[in-house]
Amino acid sequence: MKIAIEKSDIKGKVAIPSSKSMTIRALMCAALARGESEITNPLLSDDTGVAADALTKIGTAIVKEPGVWRVTGGRLRVPAEDIYCGESATTMRFLTAIVSLAPGDHKLVGGPMLHKRPIRPLVDALKPLGVKGVTATKTNPPVTITGGTFVGGATEIPGNVSSQFISALLLVAPFSKTAMSIRLTTPLTSRPYILMTLWCLKKFGIEVLTGPGRFVVKRQKYQPAKLAVEGDWSSASYFLALGAISESGLQIDNLNTASLQGDRVMLDYIRGMGARVVVSGNSLIISGERLKGIHADLSDCIDLLPTMAVLAALAEGNSVFMGIDRARIKESDRVAAVKEGLNKMGVNVVEEQDRMIITGLKTAKQTADDGSQEETKPAAEALSPEKKEAVVIKSYGDHRIAMAFAVAGAAVGGYTIEGAECVTKTFPGFWDEFTRVGGEIKKNE
Repeated sequence: MKIAIEKSDIKGKVAIPSSKSMTIRALMCAALARGESEITNPLLSDDTGVAADALTKIGTAIVKEPGVWRVTGGRLRVPAEDIYCGESATTMRFLTAIVSLAPGDHKLVGGPMLHKRPIRPLVDALKPLGVKGVTATKTNPPVTITGGTFVGGATEIPGNVSSQFISALLLVAPFSKTAMSIRLTTPLTSRPYILMTLWCLKKFGIEVLTGPGRFVVKRQKYQPAKLAVEGDWSSASYFLALGAISESGLQIDNLNTASLQGDRVMLDYIRGMGARVVVSGNSLIISGERLKGIHADLSDCIDLLPTMAVLAALAEGNSVFMGIDRARIKESDRVAAVKEGLNKMGVNVVEEQDRMIITGLKTAKQTADDGSQEETKPAAEALSPEKKEAVVIKSYGDHRIAMAFAVAGAAVGGYTIEGAECVTKTFPGFWDEFTRVGGEIKKNE
């Protein structure tokens, strides 16, 4: 599906959907607890749907009611067929560890993009714990795990590849015959996601001892729990960005400003760029007009790269983003996809291995016929539809690329997003909410 976006007057209010990361963590913990757990306000999306379906295949009973999922866990089994994880890396990585608890061979498969993302570091970390695993290629899925072999003990894993690997090990650690220790061989990145896992584990009765570069978990039993899922700051980032370019202002509801989610830092970033922010309970009112560049380390919030890059393009001055290397192994190579999209906007981008420098459109001076430099012109004027051809942005099937460049479309107009349906991965109602707050779009199926 293609969606054409025209310059839009963003205003009104939007309610942010529930957290994908917390919904999936709650599902996994509930599946490991004997008895019935209750998850309220779960996110309904492609990723959470495949997580629920996969858990059902290995013995978890899930009753879905409006606004609540009742999950009965504690009885894992070998499925009669492959365990399909869609494009959800979180689901595949968590289940790669979890299925090691059930005797038999479990094959986990996914969609084409997921099969390009590494799983080998986790498989290698499970080996010292007694688990046998085989990957289809040297590093990537599909992956087959021989279950019933988990004994626990001590293992180690890099801390800078994916926090999901560490979370996966933490999920099965309470089943270790003796206390299990996890040592990180490199510094930890995406620390907030680990904090979310530890928080969820505690909700289900699991205590984890933490120290510099190490986690220790004693043998324990998961307890059924009731857990309410808060709003998703990753999904909110696109509307925070829209608010930051809105003179009228945008109200954003269902956000916990004390959240452990790493992408909550987006609020600090837009403030630093000059946006006005008013907080009232779980609601925010965001407005802005003239943004300035920013320097930010995205190591702990790598999913913000596309959104922050687009905002930087619409700002004045240079923005520098560090800690971007891991964005290359997401649903797409987000570094390449972002650079390509920004270049099509006429934005100058300098790409390095772990750093990106973006010169905002409002910085570029217009050259007069006599070679002199005229006054800087606003981005919307410099790239108005009358002065350029329509810009076509390839999403590469990546929800975060599609939603981030929707912000550019609203600011400038004359943009078309290819593969726009990919937003269903985490935010199925995105385009409806986008239009509800003033986004001008035309759909072409």
